[in-house]
Amino acid sequence: MNRIMILTVGRQFGSGGRVIGKKLAESFGIAYYDRELIQLASRESGLCRDVFEKADEKASGSLTHAFMQGFSHMGVYAPQLNILSNEGLFQLQSDAIRKLGETESCVIVGRCADYILREHPHCISFFIHNRMENRIRHVVERQQATAEQARELIAKTDRSRAAYYGYFTNKTWGKAASYDLSIDVSALGIDGTVAFMKAFVEKRMKQATDAGTRRGAF
Repeated sequence: MNRIMILTVGRQFGSGGRVIGKKLAESFGIAYYDRELIQLASRESGLCRDVFEKADEKASGSLTHAFMQGFSHMGVYAPQLNILSNEGLFQLQSDAIRKLGETESCVIVGRCADYILREHPHCISFFIHNRMENRIRHVVERQQATAEQARELIAKTDRSRAAYYGYFTNKTWGKAASYDLSIDVSALGIDGTVAFMKAFVEKRMKQATDAGTRRGAF
């Protein structure tokens, strides 16, 4: 691949977005990042990975509560408490994501990567959604939960992701206008969706190449 290409994937909880992201990365032979970004940000910042793990759990599990308590405004890192703030987590992960955008082609799931790399010339953003019955079934199978427990977990996780995304981007999580392409997995299935996304990326990259060639001719 001649140029760095970044594919970002936002997703509803239980939609299959993580599996789709991995399969898309494999189809292009490029790296995949989700929680792997914690290890990368830890290495880049020099902070212990456990600090990032704790902050990531807090941000994904109770972000709104943390903001209401004012905890997120304590600064980037409180060494005496071994705690990383929400802004600190976002800042350090953002630095790691921007560095990836300069060094390698990859797929990044979540982490507001579409917003962080919004000015990257070859970043393509996707949002994955699915029918509720499919999402409940996926969560039941993966977490051995009841249908009611799965429904509650889906609602809670989606609210948390929407709060996190909205707070740091001032955009609406899941809204089609916030992404290059929003896809309902129930229409094509997992593999069909991956194939559709790959074709979309290839067409977009070809258009960019053709446009560059035309500009170079003048």
